[in-house]
Formats: sequence, C-alpha cells, structure tokens
Amino acid sequence: MENEKNKLIQFRHIVKNFDDQQVLKGIDLDIYENEFVTLLGPSGCGKTTLLRILGGFIDPDGGEVIFDGKDIAKLPPYKRELNTVFQKYALFPHLNVYENIAFGLRLQKMSEDVIEQKVKKMLKL
Repeated sequence: MENEKNKLIQFRHIVKNFDDQQVLKGIDLDIYENEFVTLLGPSGCGKTTLLRILGGFIDPDGGEVIFDGKDIAKLPPYKRELNTVFQKYALFPHLNVYENIAFGLRLQKMSEDVIEQKVKKMLKL
C-alpha cells in the first residue's frame, strides 16, 4: 500500500488546452521523495507543459498540483519551493558546471560549505 507521507509531488487530473488542442488529458502522477523520474515521449506530447505547470509558469485548465502535501496550483512561481531547469544548452554560458549548479543554492542564501557539499554530491551522480 502506498504511503501518502512519502509523496512529494502529485499531479491530479491535470488538463491543459492550447487553443483547440488538448495537450494534457487528465494526467495523474505521483512522485515520491528521493525518486528519480524521467518524462519521456515524442515532441508535443506534453512533457514540458507538465513541467511548466509544476513550476507555475502556466496554469492548468483543470486538476490539482500538490507539492509536499499542499496545493500549489495558485502559487506564483517565486513562492514555490522548487526549481525547474529546462533543456537549453546555454543556461549560464559564462559559468562553469560547478557554478551553474551552485547558482540556485546561492539564491537561497546557503552557506558556501553547504553549497560545496551539495554541488559535489550532484556532480558525483
């Protein structure tokens, strides 16, 4: 049986239309703590749309977005405790890999020793 406490992200019946085209048709997805998830599919199937909804960059036409037990569908992006990095080659071309990873942590005003530990951990992955 699933343990509700371990669900970090929940998409419930997410629907999204662009003009007359329904891109997301009632998507349900649970993502658990410490779980690595990949969205895979052909161009135009809704992968980026779902991530943009999670980040708050676009609103769903229906459904709920639950993060850590709270409905975040109406929260603006800057109030969501999550980050999304989209597939672009030039995130910060003037920064090296280490500095690109550390960038978001510095915005959260973490100490440099914590940043170093977290970045090194991610680089090992």
